[in-house]
Amino acid sequence: MTEKDTIPTEQEQHDFHKEADHMEAPAQEADSADLMRIRDLEQQLDEAKNKHLYLLSDFETYKRQTSKERLDLMQTAGRDILSALLPVIDDFERAARNNALSEGVELIHHKLLHTLESKGLKSMNVQKGDAFDADRHEAVAEIPAPDESMKGKIIDVIEQGFLIGERIIRFSRVIVGQ
Repeated sequence: MTEKDTIPTEQEQHDFHKEADHMEAPAQEADSADLMRIRDLEQQLDEAKNKHLYLLSDFETYKRQTSKERLDLMQTAGRDILSALLPVIDDFERAARNNALSEGVELIHHKLLHTLESKGLKSMNVQKGDAFDADRHEAVAEIPAPDESMKGKIIDVIEQGFLIGERIIRFSRVIVGQ
């Protein structure tokens, strides 16, 4: 064997590479096209997932907000009416403290309180001697305490406070010992 027989000619090398490139080109083009298609599909899938999660999050937020609004509406629907009726209760209580109520007016007072309670109104039931709490009471006056144990405590209740559910609609108006 001569050197010429073992080493391919330049033309043979060129033909060999051309044929190899020709055979690999369709396979590479097919692989490349498949990869592009897969990437496009993966991108579309990611976008669809993100859109789904966004819509799900929006829907959950909407449900939470409407549920809270519905609850607030139910708890406060009669707030204005109940607030307007509070002075009537105050007048009844003042008259009762002065022994000026007849039996019929006492019944009306009881019925009115029962009706308001059935609509969610609750009295705070503040008593003389209770500790003053600025979150629940409004101090209308401070007077010297009759004794040391009454300092910072309620000396007298001017008007009871009221709640609807857990919300204060009127603070108890009190006189505090100092």
